Amino acid sequence: RLEGFATRILDSDKALLSFGGDHFVTLPLLRAHYKKYGKMALLHFDAHTDTYSQGSKYDHGTMFYHAPNEGIIAAENSIQVGIRTEYNTADHAFKVIDAATANDLTADQIVEQIKQRVGDMPLYVTFDIDCLDPAYAPGTGTPVCGGLTSDKAMKIIRGLRGMNIVGMDVVEVAPAYDSADITALAGATLGLELLHVWAEGKGFVKA
Repeated sequence: RLEGFATRILDSDKALLSFGGDHFVTLPLLRAHYKKYGKMALLHFDAHTDTYSQGSKYDHGTMFYHAPNEGIIAAENSIQVGIRTEYNTADHAFKVIDAATANDLTADQIVEQIKQRVGDMPLYVTFDIDCLDPAYAPGTGTPVCGGLTSDKAMKIIRGLRGMNIVGMDVVEVAPAYDSADITALAGATLGLELLHVWAEGKGFVKA
């Protein structure tokens, strides 16, 4: 149902900034975007790679196992930022800037690696709020210490100006676990930053 709904919006020459909820929603959203834009690069902010093959097909940890296998995203042009949980490096096709490395790099250095990896491909950006350290986003289902600050995440997003962004989402905000709306504010602000960068890239606003 989500794929069909998103397809109708995209077919009307609109763009989508989507909010989750469970990160699994990115897979049907990617399928809908693929119909319009073809194979895309993925910029994925997260504590987890979500490339796990041992889960179910409909699972918030398996979307980016299925998406490359379906030919929707080009793993060789995709990059994950903020990872700090285990994954099999031997057969992992995505470039990874893990959280420890990202925290030692400047935002500009991270943006440079993103642009080198993605090039001019259509780009889908997905931001799992648990990419942020729990100090900045406690209200999520699978928090992991050692994440990015909200400031660095916003600076990275601002650095995406000029890239061919075709779709974007912010996911995994869990209000029931939030404190003083810290996570909700972070998610809303990151979504707004993505929208600004997208609108500037389409010429709707000036830098």
